[in-house]
Amino acid sequence: MTIVPVNERVLAIAQTWLGTPYRHGASRLQVGCDCLGLIRGIWRELYGTEPEDAGTYSRDWAELTQDEPLISAARRHMHLKPLSDMQAGDLMIFRWRDGVAAKHLGIMAESNRFIHAYEGHSVTLSAVVPQWRQRIAAVFAFPESC
Repeated sequence: MTIVPVNERVLAIAQTWLGTPYRHGASRLQVGCDCLGLIRGIWRELYGTEPEDAGTYSRDWAELTQDEPLISAARRHMHLKPLSDMQAGDLMIFRWRDGVAAKHLGIMAESNRFIHAYEGHSVTLSAVVPQWRQRIAAVFAFPESC
């Protein structure tokens, strides 16, 4: 039996979500998801159940807190990596602007691209252009098992 590394499994699962419509707070393949819902769906396929309840959240939740809920949750369940070690299958967390909690998520793909969902679009593959790269707040690797 061949064991496929977790980062390759993450990327393969993320690719199945391409084209899933954007739906705030949702996490259903080909039905709808937001950026967190995409990561939740990948996690469920990898490990069976989500590690904690995401609860409900408003579109402007990051503007209402000084905490870092996404980064804190990722630290509890994943492995923090230096940006320089980022590879396909890693979780990318983005901060839109200084002084506000990081609030966007994506999965690094090959060829300097990443998979993510954002309002007004379906789950899509985007280039990691300088405007995206400068907003990366943290990078995490999925665990081999949970």
